[in-house]
Amino acid sequence: MFSYRHGFHAGNHADVLKHCIWLHVLDHFVAKDTGFLCVDTHAGAGLYDLSGKWANTRSEYLDGIARIWDLTDTPPMVNRYLQSIRDINEGEELTIYPGSPWLAMQCLRSQDRLRLFELLGAEAEVLQQNFKQQRRLPPRAVKLEMRDGFAALKSVLPPPTRRAVVLIDPAYENKQDYREVVQAIKDALLRFATGCYLIWYPRVNRLQVDQMAKQLQNLPGIEWLQADLVVKQSPQDQHGLYGSGMVVINPPYTLKAQLEATLPWLSGVLAQDDHAQWRLRQGKSVR
Repeated sequence: MFSYRHGFHAGNHADVLKHCIWLHVLDHFVAKDTGFLCVDTHAGAGLYDLSGKWANTRSEYLDGIARIWDLTDTPPMVNRYLQSIRDINEGEELTIYPGSPWLAMQCLRSQDRLRLFELLGAEAEVLQQNFKQQRRLPPRAVKLEMRDGFAALKSVLPPPTRRAVVLIDPAYENKQDYREVVQAIKDALLRFATGCYLIWYPRVNRLQVDQMAKQLQNLPGIEWLQADLVVKQSPQDQHGLYGSGMVVINPPYTLKAQLEATLPWLSGVLAQDDHAQWRLRQGKSVR
């Protein structure tokens, strides 16, 4: 379904949705002085060259970040996202796209801790090289490991400060990933029930997508928010990405209102045909 190397997909419509939500959650956490743990279980390479070969193999960013790059009248959540991308590009031409770990690094403070996991050796090596460039955080605040993020997550919970935000966004190339996500969240909640967990997923023609979302929503004792953004008609086979979504467990109280203002706008701007749509749901499960 996907090439794991995220450079092929960097800055596409799925990244726009994921990173708008990611930044909002991080901003919520840094609003308190107390430090927190930030975990990215599938970190990738961290930075992506949109002028390079990989990004232009499919040029998916043209239907994502490129569509909104020059817009000014944007919802607050999108404006915040665009500002982060412009900071990387120094406000000039769009050539570099930051992945989730780099966006997190931009937000965090010296009292926070960033733990990054990436299993693919080539990606982990590039991530290491990219983070050698950063000067925002002290070295002790960032730790990168070439390791399976699913298995590693439970080793960092609970955090000493009792505050944590975790992003899980595997490639889902293997159908096993859907089961791995649910198990990882179950294990994490046993160790740290009050953490904020963000789970990204692709909108593709697979039964496992909705099955996973329902299993996550039914985990006992949680509040959840689910956002879906569909940009085009679903294809007849299993190989086309027609949208994406996120389930946020224990979401910030501010997230729902921001998404209510943002999703309709994104649906209109990123639409590739007249089948574009959005959905936002929330709920709470009992113990």
